[in-house]
Amino acid sequence: MYEERSGWVTFAGIMLLIVGVLNIIYGIAAIGDSNFFIANSRFILSGLNTWGWVTLVIGVLQLFAAFSLWSGGLYGRIIGVAAAGLSAIAALMSIPAYPFWSLAIFALDIVIIYQIATRGTEGRGDRAEADAIASAAGPPRTRDTVSG
Repeated sequence: MYEERSGWVTFAGIMLLIVGVLNIIYGIAAIGDSNFFIANSRFILSGLNTWGWVTLVIGVLQLFAAFSLWSGGLYGRIIGVAAAGLSAIAALMSIPAYPFWSLAIFALDIVIIYQIATRGTEGRGDRAEADAIASAAGPPRTRDTVSG
């Protein structure tokens, strides 16, 4: 049984994968107190090390969400929207520390949520329903010809 995947769902999965990898990289850099970040930056809650762990966990969740979304089930769509939503909230909370990066991640997360929510079942719904109806009806019937 062949299922055709929507291009928009594939796009959302790729964006989740990219944002997840970037969040993991920036999370590891923040945990390691890298010189990449501004030394006296202010965060809404806690410090750079805590935000590094938060970003790392969200990045790992986004990686799992991307692969789960590509598997095609409802669980993948739910995890994808949840991971992108958490990342969007975390990006908004880290605006005082690095505003342009946070706004870029926030924008990508909103695009991901929109694409999964509006086009999450494209390429699956009609085809899956038609296959279910066909399998419930039984094997295809052939007309017997009577030679006379």
